[in-house]
Amino acid sequence: MGTTHEIGTRERIIRATSRLMQRQGYEATGLKQISREAQATLGSVYHFFPGGKTELAVEAVRHGDREFGDLLRATLDRTEDPAEAIIACADELAEGLRDSGWTDGCPITTTALESAGRVPDIQRAAEQAFAHWRALVADRLRRSGLPGDVADDLAHTVINTLEGAEMSAQVSQSETPLRLAGRHLARLIDSYR
Repeated sequence: MGTTHEIGTRERIIRATSRLMQRQGYEATGLKQISREAQATLGSVYHFFPGGKTELAVEAVRHGDREFGDLLRATLDRTEDPAEAIIACADELAEGLRDSGWTDGCPITTTALESAGRVPDIQRAAEQAFAHWRALVADRLRRSGLPGDVADDLAHTVINTLEGAEMSAQVSQSETPLRLAGRHLARLIDSYR
């Protein structure tokens, strides 16, 4: 995700917030910590996000949505076979989680769970992220010839299973839950073809 030029202050603040919330959640992430991590002044944080921490958290969730969506799209499009693509996606998630020392799970789960029923703007952004990811999977399944309703249902199952497997992998500090999920999701997809 590197760029050839330095990213701007606003983007640094969003990325730092996304990473911090991914690891420690919304409540535990403070604006002073965000400004330090982003190498930005607290004044800059308030300048770019006059709505404060909630506005910034919504943008961080959207960033996590785009980041995971990009990874998902690239992985799903790497092979013609959607079942193989799901295995590759689960494997890539497992490797990324392991390489992060088991700290970088889903970019929005911790924040989404914390905000559910409490911070509607963040909850909506998280719901939109999950819907976006399901749409990417459903589109890939439709392109492989599955009917729309089947693709939509399977997309729910794929995202829900990967999310749960990622959390289990993080807790157990093992790639096994994700790798097993990928293989079984592939079998499920194959059973519809």
